Amino acid sequence: MRTHSFLTVLLWSCVFHVAHMTPSQKRTNKHSHSERITGMSENDGKTLHRTKRGWMWNQFFLLEEYTGPDTQYVGKLHTDQDKGDGNLKYILTGDGAGSLFIIDENTGDIHAAKKLDREEKSLYVLRAKAIDRKTGRQVEPESEFIIKIHDINDNEPKFTKDMYTASIPEMSGVGTSVIQVTATDADDANYGNSAKVVYSILQGQPYFSVDPETGIIKTALPDMSRENREQYQVVIQAKDMGGQMGGLSGTTTVNITLTDVNDNPPRFPQSSYQFSSPESAPPGTPLGRIKANDPDVGENAEIEYSISNGDGSDMFDIITDKDTQEGIITVKKHLDFENKVLYTLRVEATNTHPDPRFLQLGPFKDTALVKISVEDIDEPPVFSRPWYLIEVDEDAKEGSIIGQVVAQDPDVAKNAIKYSVDRHTDLDRIFNIYSGNGSLFLSKPLDREETPWHNITVIATEINNPKQSSQIPVFIRILDINDHAPEFANYYETFVCENAKPGQLIQTVSAIDKDQPPRGHKFFFELVPEFAVHPNFSVVDNKDNTAGIMTRRNGYSRSKTSTYLLPIIIFDNDYPIQSSTGTLTIRVCACDSRGNMQSCSAEALLLPAGLSTGALVAILLCIIILLVLVVLFTALKRQRKKEPLIISKDDVRDNIVTYNDEGGGEEDTQAFDIGTLRNPEAREESKMRRDVIPETIFQIRRTAPLWENIDVQDFIHRRLKENDLDPAAPPYDSLATYAYEGNDSIANSLSSLESLTTEGNQDYDYLSDWGPRFKKLADMYGGEDSDRD
Repeated sequence: MRTHSFLTVLLWSCVFHVAHMTPSQKRTNKHSHSERITGMSENDGKTLHRTKRGWMWNQFFLLEEYTGPDTQYVGKLHTDQDKGDGNLKYILTGDGAGSLFIIDENTGDIHAAKKLDREEKSLYVLRAKAIDRKTGRQVEPESEFIIKIHDINDNEPKFTKDMYTASIPEMSGVGTSVIQVTATDADDANYGNSAKVVYSILQGQPYFSVDPETGIIKTALPDMSRENREQYQVVIQAKDMGGQMGGLSGTTTVNITLTDVNDNPPRFPQSSYQFSSPESAPPGTPLGRIKANDPDVGENAEIEYSISNGDGSDMFDIITDKDTQEGIITVKKHLDFENKVLYTLRVEATNTHPDPRFLQLGPFKDTALVKISVEDIDEPPVFSRPWYLIEVDEDAKEGSIIGQVVAQDPDVAKNAIKYSVDRHTDLDRIFNIYSGNGSLFLSKPLDREETPWHNITVIATEINNPKQSSQIPVFIRILDINDHAPEFANYYETFVCENAKPGQLIQTVSAIDKDQPPRGHKFFFELVPEFAVHPNFSVVDNKDNTAGIMTRRNGYSRSKTSTYLLPIIIFDNDYPIQSSTGTLTIRVCACDSRGNMQSCSAEALLLPAGLSTGALVAILLCIIILLVLVVLFTALKRQRKKEPLIISKDDVRDNIVTYNDEGGGEEDTQAFDIGTLRNPEAREESKMRRDVIPETIFQIRRTAPLWENIDVQDFIHRRLKENDLDPAAPPYDSLATYAYEGNDSIANSLSSLESLTTEGNQDYDYLSDWGPRFKKLADMYGGEDSDRD
């Protein structure tokens, strides 16, 4: 009943609104009388008149979700052409015509055949026309109108997600934003409060709150600890109608997780720990694990363990297991039960990633006491040294004690020890040991020259427990005794020339000694006593462990004595003095003037007895090859002599030049101008090759002097440099001679070759004034008849 009254009022308001709208369509026909359109409600028949219009439509309004028993009345179509005789027919087309909206074709009444939903479609556009049933003609032009669906609050708010997930660091302050939730309402926001949503919290108090307008969830309690509670489930409600009673609502769930921060220091569950270790545990052996608990997670729970102090800080170590965050106590050095049986450590556990915001809560570390007891085990004997070095003279007698090794049982029981020699290290059984006291003695004589060092291994074994044994190396050095005489370093065999002179060195000998005195070797050489004054040879000691064999005769004869045997005594300077006699074989051979051996007796040195046939053949081949090389060299030398002699005025060497004609004497300057050789102002033009005869031999081109007043040494150096830099110079060595005496000579040049450049005879009377050194020269050139003589 209440709904029916509301619809009546709404329809009348719609009709009143239509009556006052601007016309949207005008009808023109042959009838000039006024046209009328009528909109009537179901309860009232009030008629509206309008001139010059058959009808006009703008829009109708209709409520959604109508649930009445009858169809919902929308409105009525009517035209002034309708006389009420049923001659006109109303037709409706457009959105939902015939299905959602039906029209009474006789009366023009429009009804909604179904329940409408504004959220599916909020307005419908329809077209209406009236036709004459008899003629089928359209009496009114087709007119369009709108049916708009009015909204009612039939949709509850819906969140964009069915479930939200959020996180926030623990210990956050009050009002810290967590997450924002959003709900939407499908109702018309422009019509009433149907779409106005308000948020509230149904579950999650007092820990969280929500802003009613924005939906932002915030923390409501300070210092929420993840270690106390990590997960929170908050239920948020969104209600339309501004949250008023009767409004529709929807909910969502927000799962909030508190993330960890480093706000908890590590803590040992107990204040002390007890471990034990056998004394034989090697370094690196793990003894046990300790762990400090940290309620934080991830890197905030990472712990580093260390030993802060304690009497065992040098003997033990602790490392951190990164996977389990445990501290592993290990052995750092070898333990000894007899030395110390109990160690105490102070172990510290520290967070590796402290948070500065929570340092005021206290130090983020903890300490615990660790006690480690050492367990005694049966250990093998221990020697007093890691190795032994024993020195013994090589003349030590068999059975003599050379040294001692000492070992003892490190255990408290102090079991008896027996000693033995590892025979794998003394296969010749030279050494032995007394099993009771570890004294080493000789079983065989020693020879330093054969084996200067002996390395043996001594074994110490517990008598009560033979499994407990240990070994020690013993290095035995044999000290040298002068028991070997020096001898020649090689077998010496030499020769002496028949034409040898007294005092000639024919051989140098040296000696060696198997002994090695501490101050080094010192040898002395002399002839045996019966040859002390030998008429043929003598021995000269060079004081450097060598001696020279010297001749004492003037000439030797092969025919008389072809071989001399010279016995030489060699002494050393150690104690006791050792000596030996060596014999030097000296053959008498024929030699050339330079002392080179040419031939000896039938058994020449070149073919000593005992050479094999192959060696003789090899020697003959070498001699043949040498002869061939000598022949080739001689032939090449002769061929080189046949080369033409250099004929050039630039060649300043002394040469012998042969001419086929007889020269004209000193005054003949056309044949050979030798004045150039002594000219200090030499030519500087490029030189010709000396091994090729030049085309113009006698052509001389003069150039300006390069220097003046230079001495002979500078002149020669200059010429030497010119020859070295001359690319045309021959590849062989040559001798360049210059007749230049220098500019400072008082006597000037004495060469007679100067006559080539003078027209008259020279006056040599001035030579008599030069003193006795030039007397012979003055006699040769001073007289007028000297030339004739």
